[in-house]
Amino acid sequence: MTDPGSIHVPAGLLVLLAAITAERLLELVVAKRNARWAAARGGVEYGRGHYPVMVVLHVGLIAGTLAEVALVPREFTPAVGWPALTAVVLANVVRGWCMHALGPQWNTRVIVVPGMPLVTTGPYRWTRHPNYLIVILEGFALPLVYSAWITATLFTVADAALLSVRMRVENRVLRPAT
Repeated sequence: MTDPGSIHVPAGLLVLLAAITAERLLELVVAKRNARWAAARGGVEYGRGHYPVMVVLHVGLIAGTLAEVALVPREFTPAVGWPALTAVVLANVVRGWCMHALGPQWNTRVIVVPGMPLVTTGPYRWTRHPNYLIVILEGFALPLVYSAWITATLFTVADAALLSVRMRVENRVLRPAT
């Protein structure tokens, strides 16, 4: 029996958050490599001001999920947890597809290489911002795996505001010449 005043974090949550964190760190390694590739080809970064906010927000998603489950005893509820976990896994698969479709043009930053055409393959054949749909899905679903609905709600609202800024930047700088 658990002491009512003690903090309990389910092992499954720790494994899930460790996996997501490892994946994000790997993405940062890929992003740095791709930024060097872009810089060597005259790439220009846009929207630097919102990037630190994005980093804090995504760290907050992981930390908030952990804190909410630890401090407000949340449990894995199969009816919500399994579909949420499935959504997290699918979101990461589609994120990998986005990264593959963009190749060296993929980045966590907005970097434009002059003369490079817009990518219209993979998930980009259907929508201009598939990765942001994935971020929204994952940001809502990840906390819900362990019923952390406060974190899911707060992240989703904050992320929607951030993505509206980021998409405006991208749409402005990636607009095809007319």
